[in-house]
Amino acid sequence: MKALRELTVDQQVGLLFVILFGLLMLGTMAVLLLLRGEGEASDRRLRLLRDVRAAWVGALVFWLAWISAPVGATLLFGLFSFFALREFITLMHTRRADHRSLLLAFFAVLPLQYVIAGGRHFDLFTVFIPVYVFLAIPVASALAGDPERFLERNAKIQWGIMVCVYGLSHGPALLLLNFPRYEGRGAFLLFFLVVVAVTAQLAQGGISRWLRRRPVARRIDRDFSYRAWLAGALAAGVVGALLYWITPFKVGQALAMAFVAGAAGTLGDLVMKALKKDAGVRHWGNEASVTGAVGLLDRVAPLCFAAPVFFHSVRWYFKL
Repeated sequence: MKALRELTVDQQVGLLFVILFGLLMLGTMAVLLLLRGEGEASDRRLRLLRDVRAAWVGALVFWLAWISAPVGATLLFGLFSFFALREFITLMHTRRADHRSLLLAFFAVLPLQYVIAGGRHFDLFTVFIPVYVFLAIPVASALAGDPERFLERNAKIQWGIMVCVYGLSHGPALLLLNFPRYEGRGAFLLFFLVVVAVTAQLAQGGISRWLRRRPVARRIDRDFSYRAWLAGALAAGVVGALLYWITPFKVGQALAMAFVAGAAGTLGDLVMKALKKDAGVRHWGNEASVTGAVGLLDRVAPLCFAAPVFFHSVRWYFKL
């Protein structure tokens, strides 16, 4: 620990990525060895290879976000928000009268949200979408003159903006938080969030197979239960406590923040599964050849919920 503290900020973050990519290489080799006897088109093989590819893409995006500095990271997350929102809207029923609202969402709301985040105007960043945008979207839709399914159409657009733009925009915002004696280490905070969110999701899925299932939303997810959800959140808390040294938190603070983020992320995944059921698809990427969806929402769903809850919990607790 003393040797780590003596490194510069860039050296510490660089070491983080060396460890991250090293672990990914070892994990990839293990998966390839595990799949040696599997058929080329088996479901298990395809699922594991898809997960490995997603892990590499996520790590590369995380690395690019760091080397491109806060401005580049903001632009990169903005691009992710664009594709996630496009994927969400493509699989929802809209009408011609919604074009004004959609243009407003894609080409005004999305860039403005990231500009506000990049400028560290966090008070405006917090309320811009939930207040101003949520009032502007139905106004734009009403001006189009089509009352059919008005509430349903606008609710879908608003919800897509909330998840894909508001939620994801808190990722680069974490990089810009100013902790005393923690300048330039925002990458560790984002890494902490991603690790605890993924830990909660994996732990919940694994533990639900061992526990006696008592699903609370059987028609949405037969594996989701209160016990599995709590166990996943606790696992995230333990991992967060072990990683406290890369954050500005003390051990207890890291445990609490990780528990909150993990719990929010797994609940967010449940909500996105309900949306998929409503859209009539099992995976957001299943309809890619028809709709142009890329399966991004399946990967970022927990982060869309965990990031804003974590960001505002940290900002409120530490009065930043």
